[in-house]
Amino acid sequence: MAWSTELWTGLRSLIRLYDKMLKKVCTEHDLTVMEADVISFLQNNPGKDTAVDIVELRGLSKGAVSKAVESLIQKSLLERIPDTEDRRRIHLRIKPEAKPVTEMIDEVRREFLDAVLDGFGQEELEAHTRFFQRMFDNTRRELERRGK
Repeated sequence: MAWSTELWTGLRSLIRLYDKMLKKVCTEHDLTVMEADVISFLQNNPGKDTAVDIVELRGLSKGAVSKAVESLIQKSLLERIPDTEDRRRIHLRIKPEAKPVTEMIDEVRREFLDAVLDGFGQEELEAHTRFFQRMFDNTRRELERRGK
């Protein structure tokens, strides 16, 4: 298998595993995977708190994110906060009622990282971090060069 094929296959497997582990949160708290994904995104990306941020950074469909956000608001887990400078921007905030969900998402994330990083030493993790950071920097530069 070519290196690029292994990379894509590996990335998809990582996402599938995380989604599979996240289903435990969904079952326990009566959420869809998309709803849990929205809460997880907001929890882990301070300052990236609009539906547009979720769509752009996670590569999810606008309709699916909108539906999940609306459902989470109806479930009293999320609230909309109008931007003070730009009325068109609406920020999303996780409500205190979502604490059991966010705690469980934290637990799932720890389990996920423990599973996928099992057996790696500190030096290996640091080398991989540098490798991926350089790869992501190269990707960003190339996207900018090509006009995103």
